[in-house]
Amino acid sequence: METNPIPVVTVQTSPFDDQRPGTNGLRRKTELFEGKKNYLQNYIQSLLSSIDLRDRQGCTMVVGSDGRYFSRAATEIIVQMAAANGIGRLVIGHNGLLSTPAVSCIIRKIKAIGGIILTASHNPGGPGGDFGVKFNVANGGPSPDTVMEKIAQVSRTLEEYTICPDLHIDLARLGRHDFDLENKFKPFRVDSVEVYLNLLRTIFDFSAIKTLLTGPEQLKIRVDAMNGVMGPYVRRILCDELGAPANAAVNCVPLEDFGGRPPEPSLTYAAPLVDAMKGGDFGFGAALDADGDRYMILGENGFFVNPSDSLAVMAANLSCIPYFRQLGLKGFARSMATSTALDRVAKALKVTLYETPTGWRFFGNLMDSGRCSLCGEESFGTSSDHIREKDGLWSVLVWLSIMAVRKQGVEEIVKDHWAKLGRNYFCRFDYEGVDPRAAFYLMRDLEGVITDKAFLTQKFAVGTNVYSVERADNFEYIDPVDGTVVRNQGLRIVFTDESRLVFRLSGSGGGAGATVRIYAESFERDPERHNRETQYHIVVHSISQYHIVFDL
Repeated sequence: METNPIPVVTVQTSPFDDQRPGTNGLRRKTELFEGKKNYLQNYIQSLLSSIDLRDRQGCTMVVGSDGRYFSRAATEIIVQMAAANGIGRLVIGHNGLLSTPAVSCIIRKIKAIGGIILTASHNPGGPGGDFGVKFNVANGGPSPDTVMEKIAQVSRTLEEYTICPDLHIDLARLGRHDFDLENKFKPFRVDSVEVYLNLLRTIFDFSAIKTLLTGPEQLKIRVDAMNGVMGPYVRRILCDELGAPANAAVNCVPLEDFGGRPPEPSLTYAAPLVDAMKGGDFGFGAALDADGDRYMILGENGFFVNPSDSLAVMAANLSCIPYFRQLGLKGFARSMATSTALDRVAKALKVTLYETPTGWRFFGNLMDSGRCSLCGEESFGTSSDHIREKDGLWSVLVWLSIMAVRKQGVEEIVKDHWAKLGRNYFCRFDYEGVDPRAAFYLMRDLEGVITDKAFLTQKFAVGTNVYSVERADNFEYIDPVDGTVVRNQGLRIVFTDESRLVFRLSGSGGGAGATVRIYAESFERDPERHNRETQYHIVVHSISQYHIVFDL
């Protein structure tokens, strides 16, 4: 029986002036994507049109989501528009779900031209929450600035988009779906695949981790998937594959609103996990965010591992992982705002350390050129060159591998690390919803103060400590691979005792207004002073003596 080809329709539209993607793609309130006519369609068309027509004809793309509200409807629109724009094959997760690390893995494995991820990371979900569209390029990593600017340029002049409104797929049905389209780019195919677990098997000693979780000295763990996309991964890998009991994995059913709480792996939003760990029944705890690229680690009795410390501890113990024993260490990298604890590990191991702007895309060039094995940011993101994205579950498996080899608990491992290399006390303040003009002038005026020659002679007293300014600047990055220069990436004040203050405007928010982030870091060598609470006024309040006011 013959079937008629699915028609391709051209729809007239008008451009929007707010569709330049930021650090993590285009994030906006869900109601804007869902309720504003053609808002999503315009952005998807701009994204697809940014790919040269010759490259897109018949190519393969990956599509996944963290399961948040509006993802299913958005996925269908993406399928319909990808088909109409010449994409030959889409690889989509079962029920449309794929973690960000899995998308990166699949792009690299099948040599796709890129991938679209529907996520707003740890931002709230639901009709009143946030939604986002992220585009990862052929290396599996986030779009570089050149790609984001091209998308923005197309979006500002867009007058029409093409779509196959009669094309429908069943995201619950695994396997291959073929469609005959009424255009020259045919046939069109949709597949579902799972390759992420196979990659992890090549990196870790699963038998050692399984012994840790099931042997005579069984480590009791609790992992909170926060009702995001990672639930199925946690159950499949930690429970089915590595033997952890079923009740070790909690909140593993993906929900459109993540159960009514932001899917952010932090002490605030993962409070139920923190409380469970404080009871002393579990020796290891972890929380994962909505799309699986961020994580939090807790030890017995709720011992919290600062993400900058986690990165440094991982770096110091990579010999516990077969992947790194075989390939060796090529280098480490961290974002400028991240604690310098990693720098001390790099120096001890005689490994090159790269300091980059915030944004995972800057790590991609380093890894593609063979310069970097491990990288991370202070915002609970860490990964290696096995993919080009942050990877929360990979980070959890690194920690379990270290514990399996060292036969120590989380707190003992961290404190041993501090004893050897010193402790970097580190914290971050976020001022959200700031008037953009006020934020701009604040940063401009602050830069004027700290770059004045007179500032280099300043000393600030906090309690019994005196902080002397060693240098101050607006961070500039020169990419060691292609020579690209990126300026104005954040203001740094570095003191003679290696303490630091960093001020940065963030581009990853989903709401109105700007976000100003302030990072404070103080280094302590003396082991007798390693067990103090992090002082949230380390240096910040003293700067007010210099007439800089942070009452935003």
